[in-house]
Amino acid sequence: MTGSADGLGRAAADSLLSLGHDVVVHARNRERAAGLDALVERGAHLVVGDFRERDAVRRIAAELNDTGPNDTGPNDMGPLDTGPLDAVIHNAGVSSGPAVMPVNIIAPYLLTALVRGPRRLVYLSSSSHFDGRPSLTGVDWRGQSTGSYSDSKLFVTTLAAAVARLLPGVLSNAVDPGWVPTRMGGPSAPDDLELGHQTQEWLASSDEPEALTTGGYWYHRRRLQPHHAVHDEAFQGRLLQKLAEETGTAL
Repeated sequence: MTGSADGLGRAAADSLLSLGHDVVVHARNRERAAGLDALVERGAHLVVGDFRERDAVRRIAAELNDTGPNDTGPNDMGPLDTGPLDAVIHNAGVSSGPAVMPVNIIAPYLLTALVRGPRRLVYLSSSSHFDGRPSLTGVDWRGQSTGSYSDSKLFVTTLAAAVARLLPGVLSNAVDPGWVPTRMGGPSAPDDLELGHQTQEWLASSDEPEALTTGGYWYHRRRLQPHHAVHDEAFQGRLLQKLAEETGTAL
């Protein structure tokens, strides 16, 4: 569960732990990681790294790939004996500023390309993706200037659909959690915080027939039609090619 320090990520991690799942939580830095002590004490495993930095994303992927019964955890955080991951929920995100593209699309792309084993991938989208532009011209992938949140969510929703098409053994879906009252959404956000994290948990862990489908765009466990570009194979191809060129890592 990326971006687990607060908001939807923490709520989902807490819920999955309560259901008896092994959970790996993630925080951007040591200060944020301290807020996850309660989950770690309940058995959660912890990885730490700033998704604005590609090397940090690569290190986290390597740590997750190297886990096993006798491995030590990242950054001396304790044992990380999870074995291969069953699912990854790509929850981490920012709404504005230079980190929008690095955190919202580069990090989930790199983790998708590098982490071995998961058969379920869940990407956090947003209704804002409908305002995104299916154009890669002029996108600042490195975070040297402010990027468009709507564009980043269109890109990550398209990534989810492309993975579903290209990797038939993987269940890949995107989720709009709604505009919920988190640190990002603000205290006056009108949507239900509890409903905001249940769909990604369900897609990551349930054996219900609907949860075992792929290529969907979901809102509160209802499959909806996304932006027309999401299932455009030509746009998917251009996006994946650009991400591969930008990161030096092919899917």
